[in-house]
Formats: sequence, structure tokens, C-alpha cells
Amino acid sequence: MNEERPRTSISAWRPSVPGIAEVFHAHFTDHAYPAHTHDTWDLMILDDGAVDFALDRRRHDATGTANVLLLPPGVPHDGRTVTASGFRKRVLYLDDSVLPQRLADGAVDGPVLEDALLRHRIHQLHASLGHTGDEFEAESRLSFIRERLHVHLDALRPRTPGLEANRLAAALRELLDSRTATGLPLQEAANTLHAHPTHLIRCFRQTYGLPPHAYLTGKRIDQARHLLLDGRRPAEVAAAVGFHDQAHLNRHFTRHVGTTPGRYGRGGGQPPYASTR
Repeated sequence: MNEERPRTSISAWRPSVPGIAEVFHAHFTDHAYPAHTHDTWDLMILDDGAVDFALDRRRHDATGTANVLLLPPGVPHDGRTVTASGFRKRVLYLDDSVLPQRLADGAVDGPVLEDALLRHRIHQLHASLGHTGDEFEAESRLSFIRERLHVHLDALRPRTPGLEANRLAAALRELLDSRTATGLPLQEAANTLHAHPTHLIRCFRQTYGLPPHAYLTGKRIDQARHLLLDGRRPAEVAAAVGFHDQAHLNRHFTRHVGTTPGRYGRGGGQPPYASTR
């Protein structure tokens, strides 16, 4: 008899703690994230298993429970399971009140931090976030985590200015950010920026590591997560963030997040029972 593999499980909620945009706990047995970006910092610890991921087109791996992963905003990354049992992770999405965006470039070269104390403090923060009424404790723990992350980021050498400074790609990104919900025809973007469409796509991909359409989809998924945690219905969310219909949202959301919008938003933004691990 074949042993039944454990099913994927996901919990996501928005705590009442300034600086934390979202908490995300997941157990994936077989999932691959496509290349995407976030507007937030992703601070992740593993409770089990291993992850293979690319950040700015450079591959990394993290195994076991000893390390901390810190992925900066605006930088393309993916991720995939590498063992039969998958992996368990806990993620904090942090806004720029915790870590300013100017530190993102310096964080690209060293996303895996070997810091047992930092890992323990993040575990303690997750435990406090699982209990309503412990917001003051969570804020205190976050302040110590922020301090230690700054130590790591200050020690990293900043990247030499290069592709990110590409004027044409940056202009297209600004256009996409301003038209996330309505979308932007490629020819209109090319006319606005006085560039050939294929050159525009090539320039964007060389600069940011993914094509414009993938960047736009990732932005829409980020907005959908936010609205689902606000309690909005998937069909309503699909229309609000620019997907053609709920099926269109379901397809991309499941590919990016590993679960359907309905399952993701079903918790109503409430934390699960706190882990004692």
C-alpha cells in the first residue's frame, strides 16, 4: 500500500501589529512558485524540509531549521519543493517601516542568514502573533528582530548600480504600477515610451528578471491577497484587481500561492491556533 502524502495546508492573516503586512504559514508537499515580486520584505523560517529558490536569477537553497531567509521587495524570486515530504514555512511580510526599501539592493547577494538567535526571535514572534491580545509583546519582539536585521543588512556590500537603473524598464514599471487593475496594452506602453514593443519587453526582462506580464500578474496577486484577508469574496476580488473573472483569478492565484482564493480567505484574517514548536 502506498503511504498517503500529507495534504497542503495554509493559514494567512493580517495581525494588528504595525510593520507586519501579513503572516503566512504553509505546508507544501509539491509546489513551485513562478518568478514574481512583492512590495514587501519576505522574512521566512523553515520548520521542516528544504527549499530551492532563485533570487535575481541566482539560485540558493535552504535546508532544515537553522537559517533565516530574507527576500527584499521588488526583486524577482521563485521557489520549489526539493524533497518528497515538502516543506513547512512561516513567513512575515514586512513593510518599509521595518526595513526601508533602500536596503533592498544590498540584501540580494545574501538572502540566507545563518543566525540562530534571529531565528529563535522570529519563532517567538510567530508564537505571540497566534494569540489575540499579545500585540504589545509582538511589537516588542519585532523591534529586536528589526535591530538584528539591520546589523545583517549593514554588513552586506551594496550592489554596483547596473541593470536596475535602466530608464526604459523603470518607466514601464511605473506605468504598470499605475495601471494594475485596468491593465496596459503593450502597444500603448510602447507608444507612450517611444520604444518598439519587443525592445521594451527585452529591456524589462533584462532589468527585473521577469517579463512585464508576469510582473503585472504578481502585483495583482499581491492585491488579491490583501482584499481576501479583508473578507472580500473571490469573484469581487477578481474584478477589483484586474482579472477577467474568478476562474482567471483562481488559476493564477493557485499557481502563485499554492491554494485557491476561497481557501485562502476563508479564515477571515484570523490566526490559527498557535504552534508550540
